[in-house]
Amino acid sequence: MIIIGIDPGLARVGYGIIEASNGNKKLLDCGIIETPKGKLEEKRLLEIFQDLQKLINKWKPNYAAVEKFFFYKSSTTISVVQARGVIMMTLGLLDIPISEYAPAQIKLAVSGSGKANKKEILNAVMLDLNLNYAPKPDDSADAIAIALTKIYEGQY
Repeated sequence: MIIIGIDPGLARVGYGIIEASNGNKKLLDCGIIETPKGKLEEKRLLEIFQDLQKLINKWKPNYAAVEKFFFYKSSTTISVVQARGVIMMTLGLLDIPISEYAPAQIKLAVSGSGKANKKEILNAVMLDLNLNYAPKPDDSADAIAIALTKIYEGQY
């Protein structure tokens, strides 16, 4: 079973790809899709679509786990929601089943506390996947935690 976890954003979309089988988990890939601020927004959204398609075609995930978005009073809110829409559309187009998780759900699943901080989540991810390094940047570590949430839910 291969699961892609996605942390939506316009400037940076975090992704983490984990293979899970019989209780064993292996990190296959992680990173970010980064779009330059100087580009037109529609070109940035297209880049997210194209790069996510390439990742999915390479790893062929069985499931996707995506962080739910909560509205904040911020000038970037609409852009993030649009990027998330492109992500959801891409997954739908490629027929990847999607599970969505709120930040507190992810924290609880990964660390045992719905109020865990970034460092606690990172430590839990590293311990669970037996990593000797912290995935960078934070967006990719968050995406790994999102993928792990799906794994815990399905007990793969």
